[in-house]
Amino acid sequence: MDEDPRANGESNDHSNPSKKPKISSSLSLITQLQIQQEFAHHQDGVARINNGSFGSCPASILAAQRRWQLQFLRQPDSFFFNYLQKSILHSRTIIKNLINAHHVEEVSLVDNATTAAAIVLQHIGWGFAEGQFHKGDAVVMLHCAFQAVKKSIQAYVTRAGGSVIQVELPFPVRSKDQIIAEFQRALVIGKANGRKVRLAIIDHITSMPSLIIPVRELVCICREEGVDQVFVDAAHAVGSVHVDVQEIGADFYVSNLHKWFFCPPSVAFLYCRKSPLSLNLHHPVVSHEYGNGLAVESSWIGTRDYSSQLVVPEVLDFVNRFEGGIDGISKRNHDAVVDMGEMLAKAWGTVLGSPPDMCPSMAMVGLPASLGISSDDDALKIRTHLRDHFQVEVPIHHQAPKDSKVGARNGNNCITAYARISHQVYNKVDDYIKFREAINQLVHDGFTCKVLSQK
Repeated sequence: MDEDPRANGESNDHSNPSKKPKISSSLSLITQLQIQQEFAHHQDGVARINNGSFGSCPASILAAQRRWQLQFLRQPDSFFFNYLQKSILHSRTIIKNLINAHHVEEVSLVDNATTAAAIVLQHIGWGFAEGQFHKGDAVVMLHCAFQAVKKSIQAYVTRAGGSVIQVELPFPVRSKDQIIAEFQRALVIGKANGRKVRLAIIDHITSMPSLIIPVRELVCICREEGVDQVFVDAAHAVGSVHVDVQEIGADFYVSNLHKWFFCPPSVAFLYCRKSPLSLNLHHPVVSHEYGNGLAVESSWIGTRDYSSQLVVPEVLDFVNRFEGGIDGISKRNHDAVVDMGEMLAKAWGTVLGSPPDMCPSMAMVGLPASLGISSDDDALKIRTHLRDHFQVEVPIHHQAPKDSKVGARNGNNCITAYARISHQVYNKVDDYIKFREAINQLVHDGFTCKVLSQK
């Protein structure tokens, strides 16, 4: 393969891996063959249409990560004193520009979105524990928020006296107006009886079911309604949708970089809008940088492997080998996942769970009602069955009709489950055809989840 070795994160200068490689204006776009080679470490024969869960990392970035690891292991003291902090600052600066933050001090690198949620909710919990907030003041969140976020609320907020109001996310959904109406209803409940809403947690892209949430509109509503602070949990956002934190206007915004931005697991950024309140944010792992600001605290939480934070420059070079860079990748992924979702829905006589413009690089596709998926346990079992017997990796979401409402239909029956399909640069049409044929085979054989329950 004849190409500039730096195009995939290589560098002839291994003595200073913190130096940002320059992108050559004459560098050719990555080819399909080169994409296949970058992801050749994926298990052969598996239709991997679940990038949304754990992401994916190209071979060239894994090689760059290994170089950083060896740089530390060769001479740890030199690495610590000469490279680590300035290299993390370099990565933070790239992210600052990527998301259009005002200041690099607003950007911290942390392990994942779960860590970021703990930082923000610890901060809110202290507000209750120290008497800044009244007992019963509320945190508003979507009912389908990530489970780790719910547990952090339990650990930090409710035990300190805060209350939680959950916004029921309509699904299947036909327009963003449905979500906005439910959110406004929840704020009314949160402010009842003189209470105040101290924090609103808004997903930019929900995980399961997967939808793009009208985050800018909801943040504006929060400002109008006097919500103290807004935290956008955007674990799936960077690399999947365009992110401009100034446009969004939230106080806190987190996105993983290992899901859709090709970093190795695990790394995320936490944006905290500069304000007097941001001085009270602290990493939950306390080390000797405590009190020097969250970004600095997060850059050293003890001896550990920081390499996933250090390869951000190489990742930027990688995505810029694609036409349109990261925005081009996300647009093509969106278009492809909608096309594949519509192909599957047509084959099964079902529907997508949302309009195309509410799909990120993932789409919810209704499954045939005859499969008899009637619980979360059924959904997990059929997911396992697809992996073990058909080599298809795809999450399944159980969606029962609520309050006697009739949901989307599959023939005369109600659709009770949706597959969340993802599309990333390594995916091929054959991956989705394999999934389509697996479901068709199950339907043809008269398969139902009761069969799995009997095993």
